Amino acid sequence: MNHRLLFPDTRNLTPETWHLKPALAFPRPLPNNVLMLTRNNIRLTLEGARAILSAAENKARGINVPQNIALVDEGGHLLVFARMDGAKLSSVEVALTKARAAALRRTATGPVPSSAEPSVLLSLGLPLATGGKLTCIRGGLPLIVDGQCVGGIGVSAGTEEEDVQVAQAGVEALAKLV
Repeated sequence: MNHRLLFPDTRNLTPETWHLKPALAFPRPLPNNVLMLTRNNIRLTLEGARAILSAAENKARGINVPQNIALVDEGGHLLVFARMDGAKLSSVEVALTKARAAALRRTATGPVPSSAEPSVLLSLGLPLATGGKLTCIRGGLPLIVDGQCVGGIGVSAGTEEEDVQVAQAGVEALAKLV
């Protein structure tokens, strides 16, 4: 048996000759991991998050509904949060959960599936299965730039429609920043 076919020597491969190597179940790493990393990921900065938050706050003031507004990065980690004067204290965690859910699922929060006839069992099961990390309550929107999710905005303290309006104002502010 020819062991060179089973265990080929890949030490002398370069990025230009990588495609010529025999297929391995677990390719050996390259010196600079050229083919093992992604580059140029778009990130939401603190300054960008503050601009989105400001637009959402302005919308909440415009409709005269004090809100809790959370912005998270693509991994669901908090960037900025505002509890407007008069916003319901019980809605703080809800806004955070909406923002995380929108960022992690890369879709708006709401009943699942978001069709004319949502599944009650699925909508209730999703928060239970994730330990409350996801929600079926509207008011969370993903923040998308060039087809890539950079975060999420979650709004709570008004009706679902008011929460969505305020979140949408934040999404529109992001579109103007890009």
